[in-house]
Formats: sequence, structure tokens, C-alpha cells
Amino acid sequence: MTLEALVAAELAEPVDPRVAAMAGAIAARHPAAARAVLFYGSCLREANLDGLMLDFYLIVSDYADAFGKGWFAFANRLLPPNVFPFEHDGLVAKYAVLSEADFARLASSATRNVSVWARFAQPSRLVWTADAAAREAGIAAVSLAAPALLAAARPMIADRIAIDRLWGEAFALTYGAELRAERKGRAGSVVDADPDRYRRFTAPALAAAGIDAAVEGSEIVFARPLTAAERRAGKKLWARRRREGKALTLARLAKATTTYAGGIDYLAWKINRHAGAAIEIKPWQRRWPILGAIALLPRLLAKGAVK
Repeated sequence: MTLEALVAAELAEPVDPRVAAMAGAIAARHPAAARAVLFYGSCLREANLDGLMLDFYLIVSDYADAFGKGWFAFANRLLPPNVFPFEHDGLVAKYAVLSEADFARLASSATRNVSVWARFAQPSRLVWTADAAAREAGIAAVSLAAPALLAAARPMIADRIAIDRLWGEAFALTYGAELRAERKGRAGSVVDADPDRYRRFTAPALAAAGIDAAVEGSEIVFARPLTAAERRAGKKLWARRRREGKALTLARLAKATTTYAGGIDYLAWKINRHAGAAIEIKPWQRRWPILGAIALLPRLLAKGAVK
């Protein structure tokens, strides 16, 4: 089965009816622009969604169509995506907004930024679309993510490696390229949650990335061993991704204080949930959220989320 066929089947898998209803409600906030809504993240694996923060991407035709000509459209174009909190039918969520063009670009190897292709190399669901063309565009864009991840990780991966380790090490590299509050071993747990899925996706994703490899039992054997020079170049590129990714995360945090209501509280919740911390937001941090967000960075460093 081709990678695009695997992705299409996975995106079409059913979700909790409340998730589908929330996706429709998110699209209804931007009726002139909404093209597709994707549901992704750890909540995909949860049976009980109460008390969790659900994650969505809203794909729009254009930022001007979604927001008009004001600050939100400019901010989304300058530093995508904008992120907004949302509540519906007793559930809480956040949704990120990307144009169809930006989603396709950021899900692919056309960018060093890991944010989108790292997330959509993992399972997701296409829970709302405006029409058949929007569905096809969503499938095509998501199909770019796993090849982008594996192509980027290849210089850092052994020439013979267990399939589970291949994906786990690839995701670990992306976590290191963002300011993410994640417990040690989080990348491996993502793969452990559905190892058969990653085994099915491995050969088609490598082929789509143009990487010649063979599956031998539970291992991948790459046809061409990499040279020392190729590995050094790969290490330099990942060092650049880490520098740029962390700077980009800080810029997005600063932007979020103007677009995301309660952003400082969400950041603290994220650190507490993933890094096992017990952060409480002080009144001054709510009054000056940019400074408050910066003040939380040492907690990220202390938990080993930043390398």
C-alpha cells in the first residue's frame, strides 16, 4: 500500500462524536475561510476526553479570508500559526490556524522548522472538510510529513536499526529542536503507543523520501551507508534546527500573548502535564505575560526539555 493510501485510511478513522462536533464548531468560526480541521496529539489515544486539552489544526484558504486585514492576519502570515483557545460541549481545546499553502509547505522537507512535520508524522484525523478538494489537499499535505521526518533524521541514524528505534530517535531529534516540556523517553512512548502503525508506515515513508532501504524482520537496513562527511553535515543541520527552533518558539510565545487568551496558564499547564512540575502562575505573570513566559523557561531547562 502506498504511503498516501495509508495516510488517507488513517485520517478517515472515526473519532469521538464530540470531537467531530467541536471540529465543526471551529470551522464555523471562520465560515468564509475554513477548508479542513485536523485532530492530532496525545488525546487521540484517550477514551475519556473530559479535563484534557484537545489539539486541532484549522486549515484555511487564506489568512485575509479568515481574519480580515487586521493584526491577526498579519501575525499568522508573519509567524504561523496563530493559536486560539476553544470550548464546546464541555470539552476544551486549542486550535492552530494555517493556510493550505503554509500547511503543505510546513509539513514537507521544504522547511527546516520541525513543528508541523514532526506532529503529522504521528497519527491524526481529518475530522471536517469543506469539500472533496479540501480533503484531497489535506491528505496530500499530511503524506509529506513522515518522509520529511525520516529524511531529516537519516544522517543521525545508524545504517542498520530497529524500526521502533528509527522512529523514536527521529522524534527525539525533533523534541530537541523545540522548547517542549516533555519527560525523558516521551519520543519512545509515542511509538510504543502503536508500534504496528509505525512498522506499516516505515517502508512507504522511506520510499516516498527517496531513501533506499530494506525491511529485515524488525529492522531497517539502509542500502547505502552514509559517509562521515554526510553525518557531520547532518549534525550541523540539526544544530541549526535546534537554534532556530528554540528562537522560533520564543517568538511564538511572545506573539501568543496578543492572540491566545490565557496563554501563560496554558504554558504552565503544558509544563506541569508533560514534565511533572507543579507551576503556579503569579499575578505579575498574568499582568506581563511575555515576561511571565520567559520566567518559565528555567523550568523547561531544569526538566531537560532544552538541549
